[in-house]
Amino acid sequence: MASATSSISGLASGLDTASIIDQLMQLEAVPQDRLKTQKTSESAVVTALRGINTDTALLGSKAEALAKASTWQTLKGSVIGTGVSVTVAATASASSFSFTVDRLAVTHQLGFANGAALSDVAATGSSVKLTSSDGTVHDISTGGGTLKEVVAAINGSSAQTGVSATAVKVADGSYRLLTESTKTGAASSFTLTNADGSDLLGGASVRAGADAQISMGLGITATSSTNTFTDLVPGVSLTLGPTATVGSSATVKVAQDSSNISASVSALVDQLNSLLTSIDSQTASKSDTTAAGVLVGDPTARDLRNSLLNSVFGGTTSMASLGIQTDRYGKLIFDATAFSKAYAADPAGVAAKFTSGATPAQDGWAARVATIAKSASNSTTGTITTSINGHGTTITRLQQSIDDWDDRLELRRSSLQTQYTALETALSNLNSQSSWLSSQIASLPSYNS
Repeated sequence: MASATSSISGLASGLDTASIIDQLMQLEAVPQDRLKTQKTSESAVVTALRGINTDTALLGSKAEALAKASTWQTLKGSVIGTGVSVTVAATASASSFSFTVDRLAVTHQLGFANGAALSDVAATGSSVKLTSSDGTVHDISTGGGTLKEVVAAINGSSAQTGVSATAVKVADGSYRLLTESTKTGAASSFTLTNADGSDLLGGASVRAGADAQISMGLGITATSSTNTFTDLVPGVSLTLGPTATVGSSATVKVAQDSSNISASVSALVDQLNSLLTSIDSQTASKSDTTAAGVLVGDPTARDLRNSLLNSVFGGTTSMASLGIQTDRYGKLIFDATAFSKAYAADPAGVAAKFTSGATPAQDGWAARVATIAKSASNSTTGTITTSINGHGTTITRLQQSIDDWDDRLELRRSSLQTQYTALETALSNLNSQSSWLSSQIASLPSYNS
């Protein structure tokens, strides 16, 4: 349609009708341009809200972690000594103790006297008898009774007997049977004989299984079937590692260490301030030097900001005594020294001012922040999510209006092109008639007087 108009533009009238139509269409499209501008603004709002929503969700996750009582288990164990490690549970309390390693836990082993080839018959009959320390007897079928079959049969029943076997090559074609309990401790002992109770492979040398033992002083000893002493003192367990040696000594100290928890509180304050800064930037009013923020006047972002800033107050309780308070710029500040001092004086009391309480009214600061953040960023019911969805609906409606205007404008352009084409045609016809009349007049004879 446009190319047809272009081909006759101004042929008769001398007017650039194509440009005239374009200029008229620009005027016709003004309402649609307003819709496009509004849609662009709405899209910018959605983008800004999504960014704030993401930051709010991250803040909520960080606050939720700090609101857990387990996060505030800050007792740490340290060891002076070699080959010893310590773990501290929530039930522990500050303590210190020393000990000497008397004995390490070992497995029970049997090394059999007679060597044999793998294919030699090692067991009398078709089975061997393994007797555990508790008197349980296991009859283990060995097939043909060769040394290879005995080893395979014992290993095949390890899950039931707690014993494994190895054929150790001691010379070309000669192997000796070595069996070992799969667990350490005195209770891991066992015997292994032929099915009739006679010695297997000439009988065995024994390394008896033994419990680990440490001396705490003043005649107090502790034993363990493994090299780990679980709850040696309430909530404190220690493990003798591979480098621990009999006769060596070590000292264990369990004490409060607030450095990690202080860092976590500081990180939460930083995360919250980052979100507040983002909200301030997005909701800022226009000034002489800066444009207004995308979310200027948006109540959702402003309400979130106020709620987060006011979270430092729970009822009549302020967090200032714990090093957290607001400054004159509407941000939070964290005094790590004040926090550490308060925590050292009353760990449980300080933790209670951060963690979840029995009721929402008793929630500490981190729990309050988590509640506010999750209420705003929840993927279905969050206030920010609801606002995003509302703006999304507006964008959809605007796009539909823009599309409708495309149809109207196309019809209007077609109408204008038809009108100007008709005009050029009419003028062309008039010009033709004028030319014909002129030629007819010119051909008339002239009479001289």
